[in-house]
Amino acid sequence: MAEGTVTFFAEKLSNLIFQEASVFGEVEGQIKLLRNELEWMGLFLTDADSKRVYNKRVKLWVNQIRSATHEAEDVIDEFILNMDHRKRRLNTLKFLPTCVGMIDKLPFIHELDSRVKDINAMIGAIMANRSKYGLEVLTASSSSTADQAVSHKEQRAPVVEESDVVEIIDGANKVKQMLMMKVETSTRSVVSIVGMGGLGKTTLAKNVYNQRDVQEHFDCKAWVYVSQEFRAREILLAIALHVMFPDDEEKRKIEEIRETPSDEAKRKLEEMRENELGEKLCEFLGEKKYLVVMDDVWSREVWNSLRLYLPEEAKDGSKVLITTRNQEIALHATSSKAFIYELRIMNDDESWQLFLKKAFRGTGTTTPTLTMELEDLGKKIVTKCKGLPLAIVVLGGLLSTKEKTKESWEKVLLSREWHLDQGLESCTGILALSYNDLPYYLKSCFLYCGIFPEDYEIEAWHLIKLWLAEGFIQRRGKERLEDIAEDYMHELIHRSLIQVADRRINGRVKSCRMHDLLRDLVVSQAKDANFFEVHENMDSTFPISIRRLVIHQNLINHDISQCLHNSSSRLRSLVSFSGTMGKKSWGSLQEHIKLLTVLNLSDEEVGSHVLPWDTDEEVGGHVLPRDIGQLIHLKFLCIKGFRSHVKLPSSIGRLVNLQSLDLGGNDCNIPHAIWKLKKLRHLECRFSKVSSQSRINKCVNGYLGVEQLTNLQTLALEGGSWLEGDGLGKLTQLRSLTLSRCSNSCLKTEFFESIDKLTTLEFLNLHFTEGYTKETLVNRRGSMREKKNVTIDHHNKTLLPGLMPFSHHAYLYELTLLGMLEKLSE
Repeated sequence: MAEGTVTFFAEKLSNLIFQEASVFGEVEGQIKLLRNELEWMGLFLTDADSKRVYNKRVKLWVNQIRSATHEAEDVIDEFILNMDHRKRRLNTLKFLPTCVGMIDKLPFIHELDSRVKDINAMIGAIMANRSKYGLEVLTASSSSTADQAVSHKEQRAPVVEESDVVEIIDGANKVKQMLMMKVETSTRSVVSIVGMGGLGKTTLAKNVYNQRDVQEHFDCKAWVYVSQEFRAREILLAIALHVMFPDDEEKRKIEEIRETPSDEAKRKLEEMRENELGEKLCEFLGEKKYLVVMDDVWSREVWNSLRLYLPEEAKDGSKVLITTRNQEIALHATSSKAFIYELRIMNDDESWQLFLKKAFRGTGTTTPTLTMELEDLGKKIVTKCKGLPLAIVVLGGLLSTKEKTKESWEKVLLSREWHLDQGLESCTGILALSYNDLPYYLKSCFLYCGIFPEDYEIEAWHLIKLWLAEGFIQRRGKERLEDIAEDYMHELIHRSLIQVADRRINGRVKSCRMHDLLRDLVVSQAKDANFFEVHENMDSTFPISIRRLVIHQNLINHDISQCLHNSSSRLRSLVSFSGTMGKKSWGSLQEHIKLLTVLNLSDEEVGSHVLPWDTDEEVGGHVLPRDIGQLIHLKFLCIKGFRSHVKLPSSIGRLVNLQSLDLGGNDCNIPHAIWKLKKLRHLECRFSKVSSQSRINKCVNGYLGVEQLTNLQTLALEGGSWLEGDGLGKLTQLRSLTLSRCSNSCLKTEFFESIDKLTTLEFLNLHFTEGYTKETLVNRRGSMREKKNVTIDHHNKTLLPGLMPFSHHAYLYELTLLGMLEKLSE
């Protein structure tokens, strides 16, 4: 991981030297020296990073390099921040002569020069220690996949799914019979799937749950992930939302609406106490034939807490399906052993066949011909997997990246990571082996998946934007960074390090998930490398270096400000999945977040909906503080899930490095200063209004419009005056366009001509809200070569005017038009 830290910062320095040469002035020489030292260190770190586990000297050396790099990054970014403050202060004092400005700059230059010299001396000493303490042999570079570029999309091979496992196929039929079996009494039955970690319990349960005849057999269904962080009220609420409002999420996605008719009823559920919620759920389920799946149950307490609200006297055939590692839990919850399905480990032949599928994916053959020598090595490797499907597919994914030679496979067999396996149920060594084999840029991306809570379904697009903001994506010629990031994700999927949870209409990954055994590995590796810290696990008494802080639940367990005060470096990422961060907690963070790159505030705790900022009666919601504009290094800002009106201050226009702004389904007011942010790539605020620029402001500051955001890839906004003219048509890199609540004032020729110019569009969603009665949707014949999904709403009294032909839109695969249609062209 230190290799990634050093390499990413070295690239950042190169860009800064090119872009900010005038800012650094006479210190530029020291900055270049620092960049050169970092590049040399990166070469030596390639192999040392994986060996630090086994050698304390190497571990100390690697940790010192990482700390020095973090300190250097803090020094450079603090200088840029100070220069920004100085520039703005001088802008308010324009009458002062130029020489005053130069004198004002000198103290900052001298301080930077002194600190960078100290860091260069420190790095020189660290590098000298490599030979001084005999680390040269230990850190000698060896062959690995680190130098292998991730394959391009056209070279991707089909993924071998866990559902290909023989035991999953056989088990699915047996579990389905248990779920659909008629019982003599009209009582609810419990079916359990039992097996050690990595055997495929979740995969088996999902295989059965998604089968059409199972879906049609029950009146209502719910799937909930329980995990070790069990909270009864959240589980009950999740079940209630699934069974009572099964179609709402799909409707919301299709119609791009903020509220559905049932949202008021859902809010009432969210406000209920645990017993009230349970009784309401019990009353509803009592009249239904229901299926509730509780995945990953760790204790008897889970079943004891929930069973009262899953009525026994339900409609004939109701079932509860539990997956668990503990057979005692299954026996406790299940009335008969006949309803317990125990997953077995795979035999030698099944293990070998699965390994071949994975290791030889993309070779064009399902029965590869191996030399006797290679087959013998392969079977010895597979034997170490102990029949665990997860271990086999992960190891097969690793070997699929290797040459099919004796030397390559022998190296894997003789790897020291095997000793980490302890006991039949452990595959830690195999997982660690696969992790250590990753190139540094994939290691960072893989570890980052660990910031999400256990059993969390990770939105792929959200993860890709985070990777971009963190600087993990390495440029590859003229390819779009988002496409490269998508390749990274596919590589992790092919290696079976993350799993596909859902796919989009065009086959791309919509969401993914991480197996809990792999997540355990990630959390352990991240803590060891100071990659991120989960606030619930921090010990405030020990000073640590916190670069990324993750909040999963709430902030009552620790004094977070004290933890950060003890940190030896500046916080760069703050990711919160809790809606309970109040004003006090936010206030305590202020002095620690000046160099923040990522700010992600999402409300995953249903029913909390608390934003950590002041409310404004005039706005009718929350107002972001003006000092948000001081976070000039911010690249990613996400505030979603709070169902609150949010107003952004005009200082948002100072976030010159912002790449992604995501306000989710929040109803927001955005100042026209947003058009200043020329590095924006993703503006996703589909229910947000952008204010108009006044004439006076245009005279003073110049015209600001959407056409200035030429790097935009994604645009989702409420229609408004910003659509006037042909500015939209100049966003030639746009891939996704969502316009909501468009009025008739938007329906002008320039608007549709602009859409016609957006030839790189893949997704187009237009929602018109007012009646329009004269023209039809398509005014002349057109075609759309790759159109795969069209959604049209006939309920609103809106008539969409003539769109331009889609013959230029070769990449468009999804089109959503909301409005009343008079007729379509033939």
